[in-house]
Amino acid sequence: MKILPVPTRILAGALVVAMMTLTAPVAVAAPAAGPVVRIGSKPFTEGIVLGEVLAGVARQAGCAAEHRAALGGTQIVFAALERGEIDCYVEYSGTLEREILRGETLRDPEDVAAALARRGLCRSTPLGFDNTYALGMKETVAAGAGIEAISDLAGRDLAIAVSDEFVRRADGWPAIRDAYGLRQTPRVLDHALAYRGLESGHVAVTDLYATDPEVRAHELRILRDDRGVFREYKAFVLYRADLATRAPQFVTALVQLAGAIEPAVMREMNARVRLDGEPESAVAARFLRERFGWDVVAAEPAAAVRVARDVGRATLEHLALVAAALAAAIAVAVPLGIYAQRRPRLAGGILGAVGILQTIPSMAVLVFLVPLLGLGWKPAVVALFLYGLLPIVRGTFNGLAGIPPHLRESAEVLGLDGRARLLRVELPLASRSILAGIKTAAVIAVGTATIGGLIGAGGYGEAILAGIRRADAGLLMQGAVPAAVLALLIQAACDVLERFLVPAGLRAGG
Repeated sequence: MKILPVPTRILAGALVVAMMTLTAPVAVAAPAAGPVVRIGSKPFTEGIVLGEVLAGVARQAGCAAEHRAALGGTQIVFAALERGEIDCYVEYSGTLEREILRGETLRDPEDVAAALARRGLCRSTPLGFDNTYALGMKETVAAGAGIEAISDLAGRDLAIAVSDEFVRRADGWPAIRDAYGLRQTPRVLDHALAYRGLESGHVAVTDLYATDPEVRAHELRILRDDRGVFREYKAFVLYRADLATRAPQFVTALVQLAGAIEPAVMREMNARVRLDGEPESAVAARFLRERFGWDVVAAEPAAAVRVARDVGRATLEHLALVAAALAAAIAVAVPLGIYAQRRPRLAGGILGAVGILQTIPSMAVLVFLVPLLGLGWKPAVVALFLYGLLPIVRGTFNGLAGIPPHLRESAEVLGLDGRARLLRVELPLASRSILAGIKTAAVIAVGTATIGGLIGAGGYGEAILAGIRRADAGLLMQGAVPAAVLALLIQAACDVLERFLVPAGLRAGG
């Protein structure tokens, strides 16, 4: 029987694992009688609660509902809506006019409707509450410093922390900075973590929403917007125009939400999730039951069963992402490392290029990839593939470069041609370094794959993000602990593979 060379065996094994994982049977729900309404939401409590409300409305109207929760920031969710990957989500008037439709001439609501129509979109009547931006401080800190309005922040040496989206949006930090002449450079923190920073004293000022329950719970002072920078942010449903044809009963049912969610009601729903720890689906179901008398949410399984089911599903999704990305990275990075070692003049450029890819923040990669590849596993796999290149390219390059010259000369004396020398001598001698690079890439992929939770790719990231959002340590551990265990198991598996793939003499010498 012909034995494959060591590197070929490594690549073949990785590809087999990836194909087995990605083609494994997946449980599919039975088709629903009515049309399917695909709902999206941004990664903050209010957006997810309202997404669950829309799902309840869809089910009450006789439709099947799919809620793809916590998909990412405004641009990611809006791009998914335009591409038809979701049918609707809840948006805000200020965000629509100053962020999404920035650059359009918008003199009145008719101009907004026309701009949306050109994109094949419509919006509902406002839901009833205005969730405008604000800046806030602990009441005791603000009183001690004599700060009542945003203009009082000018020239103060205060630690400001704001959310990632707020610091980037034209109607967020840039607008406040320019209007009030603020020179501070804010730190970027997750919205939920910023509240903890206020309590600990590491943060003095952060961005708020008018419906945040933490304003009362943390005894915060909302700073007066004395120059009127923040605009109205009335909530409404943004949906695809073709939904009126595909699911007309859902579009008709949306009329019942007009003005139905008052500010106090929205604050209460947010508080039930963020302060009391209730699931968003339960909070939404309670609102629909109390407001309309609907009972639209199916019974949940027992907590232990639900956790086991969620962890099992997340593990399969996480493994699929890692396996696909790692197989692709091996297929590209090993030949690239060989080429770099054979072309010394180009080696610095090749290693530098893959090194630069490693430094790009994962969110920046996703923002670039999602408009090209859509939501789901594709952009996540591509991002993980890019992050896996450097360790494997460098491992291959270093392994080949470290082969003693006399061993290369011995292969030449034996009459082996260049291809035979590479496959039978050089790559086997470099296999330990190559496998070390693959092991590093695999562990990096396990950790980085948690970004999949932001774009509907699944995996452990969903539980981790939900735990951060709800300040729920148990939910956070539900994603973090399995991810750490998986990384350890992959390291152990690579150590076992090394016993089979690396020549015994090299193992002993190492």
